[in-house]
Parts: sequence; C-alpha cells; structure tokens
Amino acid sequence: MAETYSSLHVHFVFSTKDRQPTLRADLRKRIWRYIGGIARKQELKAIEIGGAADHIHALLSMAPTMAPADAVKILKGNSSKWINESLGLPCRFERQEGYGAFSVSCSQIDKIVAYIRNQEKHHPKKSFQQEYLGFLKKHRIEYDERYIWS
Repeated sequence: MAETYSSLHVHFVFSTKDRQPTLRADLRKRIWRYIGGIARKQELKAIEIGGAADHIHALLSMAPTMAPADAVKILKGNSSKWINESLGLPCRFERQEGYGAFSVSCSQIDKIVAYIRNQEKHHPKKSFQQEYLGFLKKHRIEYDERYIWS
C-alpha cells in the first residue's frame, strides 16, 4: 500500500501523586485546555480532556508513529511543568508515576467523551481507585492490587 491509514484512539488515565486532590476546581478547565494544546503540538488529536481533583482522563486520537508511552510521558511532563511554573499552587504539583492506557473503538468514542465530561457527577459515588480498578477489569488487564497504588 502506498499510504498508511489508521484509527487509533486511546483513553489515558493518570493520577496526581498519592492521589492527592491538588487539581483545584477553579483551575481544571485551564489545565484541560493546556493538555489539549500539548497534544496538538505533538500531532495528536485531543478528543476530550477532563477529570477530577485527583486524576485526569485524556481521550486521544493518535498517529501510528507515536507510542502511547511517549504520548503520556509528554502530556504528564509538560503539563506538570506548566502547572508548577504558571498556576502558583501553594505546593509543588506532581503526578503518580504510572498510568492507564485503554484502547477505544470508534463506536465507543461518544460514550467515553460523555464519561469524561461527567467526572464531577460520578466521583461523589465512586472513588478514583474504584474507577481505575473497573477499567482494568473491563479491559481484562491483569494486576496485583498490592502494587497498583504504591
């Protein structure tokens, strides 16, 4: 084939360091927009960015030339640097080391977008830990809970 065609959609989930609620409500929209800008500069399409006080969801359309690990490293690193340099938080902002990356079929994009947009509504009922374990189970990812939160 002379051309490369792909449809790669990944739902990334990553938390703040020790899942501390450091993403203040009054700053979240600015942070989500900034992460979307990072994605655009990397030739990724940010379909939806959102989250809650202790974690972020990013649904991206990706080119086949970028590994998911590289994409999330850039998003986490650049946004953390910007948050610390630009937002004047009382303490240093940090992210948890790991992340989740879940493939999304085209037929499920609208559902994931709605899910990300409704983070504030469903997190009073379900903790980030419960949500994350649910993703792992739904995607049939094996894990050992003794090590998942350290």
